[in-house]
Amino acid sequence: MSDQDVKAAFNAIFKSSNENISARFSDKSRVIVQWSHCSASAGVESIAEQLASQLSESAVLVVSGCDGACYEAPVVTVGNVRHVRVAPEDIPDILSTLAIVHSQSAAESHPFFSHQTRIALDGCGTLESTHIDDYISNGGYSGLAASLQRAPEQVIEEVKASGLRGRGGAYFPAALKWEAARNVRNTPKYLVVNCEEGEPGIFKDRHLMEGVPHRILEGAIIASYAAGVTEAIIYINAEAELSAERMESAILAARALGLIGKNILESGFDLEVEIRRGAGGYVCGEETTLLNTLEGYRREPRLKPPFPTEAGLNAKPTVINNPETLASLPYILKNGASVFKAIGTEADAGTKIISLSGVVNRSGVAELPMGTTLRDIVDQVGGGPKTGSSLRMLGVGGPSSGIFPVSMLDTPIKGGMLHESGVMLGAGGVIVLDDRVSLLEVMRNLASYNANESCGKCTPCREGTPRMVDLVDKIAAGDGKSQDIEEMEYLARVVNSASLCGLGQAAGNPILSALHFFGDELAMLTTA
Repeated sequence: MSDQDVKAAFNAIFKSSNENISARFSDKSRVIVQWSHCSASAGVESIAEQLASQLSESAVLVVSGCDGACYEAPVVTVGNVRHVRVAPEDIPDILSTLAIVHSQSAAESHPFFSHQTRIALDGCGTLESTHIDDYISNGGYSGLAASLQRAPEQVIEEVKASGLRGRGGAYFPAALKWEAARNVRNTPKYLVVNCEEGEPGIFKDRHLMEGVPHRILEGAIIASYAAGVTEAIIYINAEAELSAERMESAILAARALGLIGKNILESGFDLEVEIRRGAGGYVCGEETTLLNTLEGYRREPRLKPPFPTEAGLNAKPTVINNPETLASLPYILKNGASVFKAIGTEADAGTKIISLSGVVNRSGVAELPMGTTLRDIVDQVGGGPKTGSSLRMLGVGGPSSGIFPVSMLDTPIKGGMLHESGVMLGAGGVIVLDDRVSLLEVMRNLASYNANESCGKCTPCREGTPRMVDLVDKIAAGDGKSQDIEEMEYLARVVNSASLCGLGQAAGNPILSALHFFGDELAMLTTA
């Protein structure tokens, strides 16, 4: 194998893909329909069927994922114009614009997109999700080709220099996992792409799988090469049917071009990739629980050490990465570590995908530089609170995180803890709540979710989480005593400190953050 062999193999694929695209779209217009889990409930299937039946031979129907502006679904793009909230009766008018040429890109001045820096999400809403030629002709798999022209250790050092940290919630340096696994002599080595994403208010990974499945796959191949992995598993939530379909299609297409399998791009590197479906439940997103389910055991965590990079799946070295983490790799290997590191902050390089929901005018997923404030997320990206809504609080980071009051809006996003009370960025969920939602209702919803999702292995989590729900209910019923608040805080701290896995170790955070920021309000709801 030589660098020239890899380059020649990739150039041949790139040339073929461009020829296929030219033949398919020669003198024809693209009509792009965004078909994703968010638009499915808005009737996109009917829209796509009608477009397919009414298109003339001068146009080609392209099915993409959602571009992130979920609030505008269904979206149909013709030329450079995005038609939003499309209904069946709109289709004739949309098709009548096929011959119109527009100079401005569809998203260039759109307020939802203008503040974003798109790396992982680049191409979502424009690239044909399952068409590998579309991805390759737009630069796809060039990051892989660049990686295979280097030694694995050089790839690790490049990603180290970029400052990329995991985007699943723990924010552990990605390259250190690969290095740890590579240095273990035991074989075979595995990579597991953790696409479980079971928590409420988080929907970024589904957008990536549905919109740019090949970018996740390319990142997985790069990570596998660096870590010495020969078998990769895409672990997808059992309910994410469309995500699984798109990833399966991507794997088949990549295998057909020799990007998966034996001697990838004439490099001598072999890798097999398969999809496995999740066992159901939030706790399956915890990495050792995930490994247990892959081996057919109960969905409960394992003791650490040993860590998965030492003894993971089948007691072999295993790297577990989030799809958003992997989707950043092609950009880094193609453009260089310094370009990625220049985005974000000194301590937190790159971008973060935020799942934005609640009482904002523009809900969806947005990719923003690290260091962006919550205020900018709510106001600039989200368009501020809806008319008639008075912003009250934010649920940040999912049920394993906590609640922020309006006074914390100027907090910049960063990996790890955003505040000592237990509020952390986590996987990047931001739920905007107004004064129609009571504090106790939010506390109860988050606490009860953690109680319901507990696997039951650890006594503090099994017994402590439902007890916290009972205490919230007691206060809501008007029977709360001041000692109930004291007990809640005590339980939250015990559960966090004495539980085995990430779910239990953060299950008390919603209670602790509420007590920290809204303690006086809660005290007024109790008696001595």
